[in-house]
Amino acid sequence: MANKVITTNYPNNPKQIMIADSEMISLGVQVTNTGISADSDGKKILKAGTPLYGSLRTRNTAFVKASTSNGASNAVGIILHDVDVTAGAENAAIVIFGVVDLEKLDSSVQSLITTEVETALDGKIFFTTGSGNALS
Repeated sequence: MANKVITTNYPNNPKQIMIADSEMISLGVQVTNTGISADSDGKKILKAGTPLYGSLRTRNTAFVKASTSNGASNAVGIILHDVDVTAGAENAAIVIFGVVDLEKLDSSVQSLITTEVETALDGKIFFTTGSGNALS
């Protein structure tokens, strides 16, 4: 009797934004599409590295894209991988400690990593591999 071979198609490897996975702490959360604009294909994608806001204590409400007002950001972490939130809330991982390679972020996300966000994310260190200099 011949063995039956089953082929499973897995999605492409997710974008890697961390410099060292072993040196990070991430938590599972839900994220929403609040404040996310649809792209040209009609998809609402939260890009890897986007600063997020929500409660790290209860985590029973979905996290949203962080905002900055009055010179301060409400960011508590960043999203680890791209997540499609077109249909609504989805599961995701939020990084609360680690070293992020800014050069691996989309340019639209790089512009979100402001001084206010870095201050709010005290404990995160963002690097650029091109220069090797810490940005915070």
